[in-house]
Amino acid sequence: MNLSQEELQRYSRHLLMEEFGADAQLKLKAAKVLVVGAGGLGCPCLLYLAAAGIGFLGIADSDAVSISNLQRQVLFDSDDIGKLKAEVAKSHLLKKNPLISIQTYPRITRDNVLEILKQYDLVVDGSDNFSTRYLLNDACVITGKPYIYAALFKFEGQISTFNYMDGPSYRCLYPHEPASGDVPACGEAGVLGVLPGIMGTWQATEAIKVITGIGSPLSGKLLSLNLLTNDMSLIGFKTNPANKTIKNLGHYEEGCEIDLQSINYQTLNLWLNAGAVLLIDVREEEEFERYNIGGRNIPLSDLEGNSVAVDLQKKVVLVCQTGARSLKALQIFKNKFPDLEVYNLKGGLQATI
Repeated sequence: MNLSQEELQRYSRHLLMEEFGADAQLKLKAAKVLVVGAGGLGCPCLLYLAAAGIGFLGIADSDAVSISNLQRQVLFDSDDIGKLKAEVAKSHLLKKNPLISIQTYPRITRDNVLEILKQYDLVVDGSDNFSTRYLLNDACVITGKPYIYAALFKFEGQISTFNYMDGPSYRCLYPHEPASGDVPACGEAGVLGVLPGIMGTWQATEAIKVITGIGSPLSGKLLSLNLLTNDMSLIGFKTNPANKTIKNLGHYEEGCEIDLQSINYQTLNLWLNAGAVLLIDVREEEEFERYNIGGRNIPLSDLEGNSVAVDLQKKVVLVCQTGARSLKALQIFKNKFPDLEVYNLKGGLQATI
C-alpha cells in the first residue's frame, strides 16, 4: 500500500513530523475504526479521524438530529434536523475527505455487536449510557479490540483506553453496571457544549496513537478534566485478570438505550411531511377514535401474539398517550423485526399538545 499524490498533499503536515511520517500515515490508511454514537463525543472524533485519513470508518447511531443537538454536535446544522445522524455524518465526512470509506449501522445490539466488531481494529465509544459501555467493553474483550472510552457530566469529562495490548478493561475500573435509577437519566444533567468537543477530539488522538504506535495511550490510566476549575488529574489502575477472561456477552440494563430510539414531535412532523415514515398508534381502539394524529391503530394488546405487516423500507414511529405503552411496543417490534428502523415518540401524544 502506498500514498497517492493527493494523499501526500492532503496529509503533508503529518508527513513533516519525523515522529510520524509516511509509515504512520499508511497505518491510518489501512485502519478500520468503529465509532459508536454520532453525538457530542462522536461528532468531533469522527471529524478528526476522517481528516487524519483513517481508511475505513464505521458509524453506529439510531438517533435523528434534533435542534437541541446543535449546541454541541458539530457535524450537524439546522438543515439536518429530523435526518438520521449516521447518514448525515457520513455525507458531511465524505465531503471533508472523499478518499476514505464509511459504513453506517442503525444500532449496535447484543445480537450484532460481535459480528460487527470483527471487521474493525478498534472501537471508540461515543455513547452516553452505561449499558452500551458494558456491552462494548465485553465485546472488545471477547474480540480482542482496544476500546476508547469517554464520559461527560456537566463541566467534567473523563477518558481512558481499555483493552489495549494486555492492559485493563473498563470492568477493571468499574466492575459492575449501576442500576438505572442510580445515575442521572440521559440528557437530564446537561453538558457544556465545548466539553464533548474536547473529549471527543481526545478520543480521536487516542485512536491515532493506538493505530500508529506513537506516544503512550491512556491504558491503565484515567484522565479527568474539570472545565470550571481547570483541574486535571491522572490516576492509575491495574488489570483484574478475571475481567480479561470474558467469553460470552452478559445481559445488560436497557438504561438509556431506549432513549436513543426515541424522537420528539418536531422530528416526527418532518418525517411525516417527507412521507418517509409509518406512524402506528398503539392505544386501544376507542382511545384512537376519540383523538389521533393519523397513522394506523394497532393496540399494544394485539401486538404480542399477532402478525403485523409493515414496510421494511420505511421508518416506523410508535405512539401512545404518554410514551409508556409505545416503549413496550418498541421492544416487541425490535424482536419481531430486528432490521426495522423503529422509534418511539417521546412523551407520547400529550407532548404534542
